[in-house]
Formats: sequence, C-alpha cells, structure tokens
Amino acid sequence: MGDSGKLGIDPPTVDRICQEISRVALSGVQIGIIVGGGNIFRGLSASARGMDRVTADYMGMLATVINALALQDYLERYNIETRVMTAIKMEELAEPFIRRRAISHLQNGRITIFGAGTGNPYFTTDTAAALRAIEIEADAILKATKVDGVYDKDPMKYPDAIKYDSLTYMQVVKQQLKVMDTTAVTLCMENRLPIVVYNLKIPGNLERIVAGEAIGTKVGGEPYD
Repeated sequence: MGDSGKLGIDPPTVDRICQEISRVALSGVQIGIIVGGGNIFRGLSASARGMDRVTADYMGMLATVINALALQDYLERYNIETRVMTAIKMEELAEPFIRRRAISHLQNGRITIFGAGTGNPYFTTDTAAALRAIEIEADAILKATKVDGVYDKDPMKYPDAIKYDSLTYMQVVKQQLKVMDTTAVTLCMENRLPIVVYNLKIPGNLERIVAGEAIGTKVGGEPYD
C-alpha cells in the first residue's frame, strides 16, 4: 500500500493499483484480495523488540483492516462494487467473514477484500491468503511483490541472482525460497492451488497474467507449458 519503503498509505500507488484491478474486474474476472498491514505495523518486528507476540499480531491484523478500507475506498471511485470481510468481528466497518456470503459476493461481481488475516495470532498474511483462496475455490493466488518473480537469492543484494520461471511446491519448501511461508505453501500444495509471484510495480502485469501470459514465477505441480 506504500511505496519506496515508506510507512503509511501512498495515494498515487493505491490509485494506480486500483485502476488496474478495476479493469480486470470489469472484464468479468472474480477477484478476492488479501492485503497485509506491514506498511502500518509489523507484528513480528514489534515482537522481536519485546512486545507480547499475541498483542503485536492482533495489532498487525488491525493494520490490515485499515488497508482494506483504503483499498475499498479507491476501488469504489472507479464504480467497482466491493465488500470488506474481516476475520475479527467489527460490524460497523466490515462484514464478518462467512464463506458462503463471500462466494455470493464474488458471483455477483463484487470485489471482496479480506482483512484481519485468519483472526488468529502466529499466522501470517500468506497463510490467510492461502486459506481464503481455498475456501472461495479460487483458481490461483497472485502474489504481488516488488520483484519480478522468485530468485535463488535476494536480487536486491546479489546481481547474479537467478530467476525461476516455474517451481514445484516441494522445491520452494526444500530450498526455503521466499515465496510464501511454509504453512501457506503446504496448504496450496495439498489443494493443488497455483501461486504466481509477480511485480506489482510494473503497470499491466496483473492484466497480462489474467490474459494467460507467463509473467513472474509460477509455483505449482507443473511448470509453464
């Protein structure tokens, strides 16, 4: 939700992302969004600095709800109907997550934004994304990042880092590649849910992936054809 490492919500960045999401939604694609809260508060980092882990994780969940509401506001500026659903009840702001209701929203063309993670401490946004995607029977998880795929090491630090076009779930787990955390990858593997890691900062990438182009890195049982 931010850009260039800044904390908070960066309006131009959010607006650009929402423009692209809205174009994909208007093409008829059903979209569910899981948003993190690291631009506002990182529970794990706070825990490392001495804060109680459970309290820190709940604060992180609340940060994701702030981002979800911001995303909803920007999407609706493009006349896209949205719903925010949260794992922690806060009816004045959003609907509680109910699987059948979420599926109904998607079938009726509403972008559904899932906030507050899984509602439980010690679980990451990655795990929440995998869980919600499985529950709504999504075709794939598209993980938007600041790099153009998965590398064998950090491409920001190592110019000789090698990019993978495709990976199996077990390769990700065994090589401890930073795609998603192990719990999330295992959930995807058990339910044969593909993961596509791509660069959110490149305009048009989301639309190209939806159109079937091999953008970024695909994690699944089979490589790209």
